[in-house]
Amino acid sequence: MKMDLTDLRGQLDEIDAQIVALYERRMDICGQVAEYKIENGKKVFDKAREEEKLRKVKSLTHNEFNSHGIEELFEQIMSISRKLQYRLLTEHGSTGRLPFIGVDHLDVGKARVVFQGAEGAYSQAAMMQYFGDEVNSFHVDTFRDAMIAIDEGSADFAVLPIENSTAGIVSEIYDLLVEFENYIVGEQIIKIEHCLMAAPGTSIEDIKTVYSHPQSLMQSARFLKDYSWQQISMQNNAFAARKVAQDGDRKQAAIASAYAAQLYGLDVLVRGVNQSSTNSTRFIIVTNQKIFLEKAGKVSICFEVPHESGSLYHMLSHFIYNNLNMNRIESRPIEGRNWEYRFFIDFDGNLADSSVKNALRGLREEARNMKILGNY
Repeated sequence: MKMDLTDLRGQLDEIDAQIVALYERRMDICGQVAEYKIENGKKVFDKAREEEKLRKVKSLTHNEFNSHGIEELFEQIMSISRKLQYRLLTEHGSTGRLPFIGVDHLDVGKARVVFQGAEGAYSQAAMMQYFGDEVNSFHVDTFRDAMIAIDEGSADFAVLPIENSTAGIVSEIYDLLVEFENYIVGEQIIKIEHCLMAAPGTSIEDIKTVYSHPQSLMQSARFLKDYSWQQISMQNNAFAARKVAQDGDRKQAAIASAYAAQLYGLDVLVRGVNQSSTNSTRFIIVTNQKIFLEKAGKVSICFEVPHESGSLYHMLSHFIYNNLNMNRIESRPIEGRNWEYRFFIDFDGNLADSSVKNALRGLREEARNMKILGNY
């Protein structure tokens, strides 16, 4: 006799109720396992034990499809079990000490601040917005030089661009945050308006060559396509403005800020040559101290994952189970390891929050080379 759909669904409901009961029984035992681990100082994540368990449950199935399915199911069950154990560790105060100190304010009164570029760079504008016009500052040629300055103590803070709303991330900054033991303590977003500028008396018809940072040239592509000018990349927009001013050649022009034009005595020929009227750049404030503002609301971290199916998914689940809002994920290739990547994540939270500590504990145990880049 052929059963109808209602009868089949009734049987599924009955089985599902049994699964739920067994799941809750299993989680109760997992809680007891966590108590044992707390008392005996054992780690939550036991990779060898989990791999053995997966082999065993797969061997109980009767076809390849079910074998893959039961592997995926038990990977999830064991992942949830670990998160329960991490939560119980947190409730028992065994969160592990994060090597960051909370402060109620940044000591910027006598601080020395470094930015990359020349006078008139957007980094300088971001620095002055964050620290004020009277900030004690100096500039260097490269982002690496800025990182070295705070690493060695010749500067207390560095201001570095990390993301543009049109051109995307500044990948070099991500790599330098991994390389150096420097940490993000603040951020500043400024609106970008690129201007075409040249020596006094220059007309657009005179121009043969335009200089700017490659991202600025890209952001101004719609404007530049109407001209057959040679485009030459510079390390920084302000460098471009300074070169045009120093050369005094009316065949040259630069794309930079209006402030750079004023600073170097150049004429602004066209304002707003970047195609997006909402173009903004986010700058980070970096120091060599492991500190964070007690009112900070964003955490930045990076980590590597095993080159295995589902590994990134399992890492991201720590944010889901701790109700943390992840608002950015980027990846960068790991030097010397083909087709392996380091992931950079920004999420809402404070290092003093138990949910953040819980997520970071799980990531520290399960990911490779997890690093807290800052809380700001």
